[in-house]
Amino acid sequence: MKYIFEVHIKEGHSAEDYAAAWVRASEIIQRAPGARGTELHRKLDDPKVLIAIAHWDSKADRDAMESRHNEEVAAIIRAAAEFCEIRPIGEFAEPDWVVRPANPPADSSAW
Repeated sequence: MKYIFEVHIKEGHSAEDYAAAWVRASEIIQRAPGARGTELHRKLDDPKVLIAIAHWDSKADRDAMESRHNEEVAAIIRAAAEFCEIRPIGEFAEPDWVVRPANPPADSSAW
């Protein structure tokens, strides 16, 4: 299961400001049962827009983590709110289809 949200960095701040908070909160959240890691992606044509992806074994595991209030995580999120706006995209199941090249070229210059 993946929980995905979009992060918009406010003027006067940088993606690195948010990333520092993201790492601190993620290190705590990743101790929860079922947590499988997080990713933060910067939009290529707009460095002030990020996509955050949290991986979980199941929605039930993520819901259980959310139901247990962690004041340290809550404080990190409150502090980060001053320099970003977070827009949830949603919760997604693992992919039904994955398409990968059968024989990827050994040399990327083959493209």
